[in-house]
Amino acid sequence: MSQITDIASSNSEVEEVIVENTSLESATDNDPTVKRLKVKEHLRDWWSAYGSESRIFLWITGVFLLAYHLPVEKERFTNAVYESLALTKWYAQEHVILCLIPAFFVAGVIAVFVSQGSVIKYFGARAKKWKAYLMASVSGSILSVCSCTILPLFSSIHKRGAGLGPAIAFLYSGPAINILAIILTASVLGFEMGLARTIGAIVFSIIIGLFMHLIFLKEERKKAEDQLNFPDIQEERPMWKTSFHFLSLVAILVFANWGAPSSSEGILSLIYTYKWWITAFFGLMLTFSMIYILGVNAKYVLAVAALTLITWAIWQNTLLTFIVASTLFTILVFTANDETREWGFSTWGFAKQIMPLLAIGVVIAGLLLGTAEGEGLIPNAWVAGLVGGNSLFSNFFASIFGAFMYFATLTEIPILQGLMGAGMGKGPALALLLAGPSLSLPNMLVIRQVLGNKKTAIYILLVVIMATSSGLIYGSI
Repeated sequence: MSQITDIASSNSEVEEVIVENTSLESATDNDPTVKRLKVKEHLRDWWSAYGSESRIFLWITGVFLLAYHLPVEKERFTNAVYESLALTKWYAQEHVILCLIPAFFVAGVIAVFVSQGSVIKYFGARAKKWKAYLMASVSGSILSVCSCTILPLFSSIHKRGAGLGPAIAFLYSGPAINILAIILTASVLGFEMGLARTIGAIVFSIIIGLFMHLIFLKEERKKAEDQLNFPDIQEERPMWKTSFHFLSLVAILVFANWGAPSSSEGILSLIYTYKWWITAFFGLMLTFSMIYILGVNAKYVLAVAALTLITWAIWQNTLLTFIVASTLFTILVFTANDETREWGFSTWGFAKQIMPLLAIGVVIAGLLLGTAEGEGLIPNAWVAGLVGGNSLFSNFFASIFGAFMYFATLTEIPILQGLMGAGMGKGPALALLLAGPSLSLPNMLVIRQVLGNKKTAIYILLVVIMATSSGLIYGSI
C-alpha cells in the first residue's frame, strides 16, 4: 500500500514539472532572446539546405558585378592589366622553367630518398636546438632562391617532420640570406646597407623561427613526443649517395639562376660568365647519379644527354636547351623504374599543390603593384611618398609593401634604388629589404595551404614587425 502511495506521489510531481515547463515555454514565446535563437536556428537550417547553391550564386553575382564595372576606359587600369600579364609571361618563361621545375625535383628527392628519421634527426625533436636552427639558416642561404622557389623545399622538410621553428628559419633564410643579393646590395646601395641587411636577415631567420616555436609550443611538444618514439630506420642507400644526387640537383638550381653582378670583375662575374658551363658540369654529375645511384638504364640516360647536346649544337640557345633537357629528364624519371617513378609522382604532387596558387598570386601582384618597368593600380608616386623619412608609419608601410610585392631574385635592388632616388629613407629601405625577398602574395597563398591560416598570419606579422623595428633602429643611427 505504501508503494502505491509513493508511485502516485511521484506521478503527481512529474505532472507538476510538465505543467511548469509548459507554462515556462508559453511565457518565453515573446522573449527577444528566444526569438533570436529561433531565427538563428531557421537560418542554420536554410543554409544547410541551400548553402552550396547560395555560394555558387554569390560567386556568379560577384563575377558579373566585377565584369560589369570594369574600368576598361581608364588608362591606369589597362596599363595595370598589361603589367600583370607581362609579369605572368616573364614568370612563366624565366622563373617556372629555371627555378621552380628544379626546385620541385629537389623537393621530391627530400620526400622520397631522404628518410623521415633523417629529417627528424637534423631538424626535428632529436636535434639540438642550436644545431637545427643553424643548419636550417645555412642550408636555406646556400640555395639563394626567391620567395616562391623556396616553397616546395620548405613544404617537403615540414611534411617529413622538421620542427616548426627550424622549418620557418629555412623558409625565411632561403630568399633573405641570398649571398649574391647581399653582395649586390653592398655594391649598389652601399656597404652599410649591405651589412645591415646581412645582420638583419641572419638574426631574423633564427628569432622568427624561435618565436613561431614558442607561440605553438604545446603543439610542438606533442609533435616532439611522437618523434621521440619514431623508430630509427636505416637509410635504404648510403647517405653519401643520396647527398650526391641531391647536391647535383641543388647545384643546377643555383647556377642556372645565377644573376649578373654589378661589377664585371671578380669571382661572381666569372661564375656568371661561365654559369651554363658550370650548370652543364653538374648535369653530368646528375647523369652519373641516375645511372650508378638510382640504377636507371644507361642507354636511356645517355640518350637524354645526347639529345640535350644536339639541341645546344643546333640552336645555341641556353633556355631552349634547358627546356628540352627538363622535358626529357621528366619523361625519364616517370618511366625508368619504380623508384624514379615514385620520385616523379612526389615531384608532381608538389607542383600541382603550389603552381596554381603561385599563378593567382603573380597575376594579382602584377595588377596591384606592377613590375620593375611599369606601374600597377597603385601608383609608384604614392609608394615613394609614403616611405620618406624614418617614421613608424613609413617603416611599417615599406614592410607591408615589400611583403605583398613579388620580387624575383635580385630585382628588389634596382627597384629600391629608384625609390631611394625618389626620397625613400634608409630605414624604410632596410625594412623593405628584410620583408620583401622573403615574402610575397604568391608565397603567402602557398604557406597558408601548408601551415594553415593562423600560423601563416603570425609568420607574416612577425616578419613585418621585425622589419619595421629594424628599419626604425637603422634609420635613427
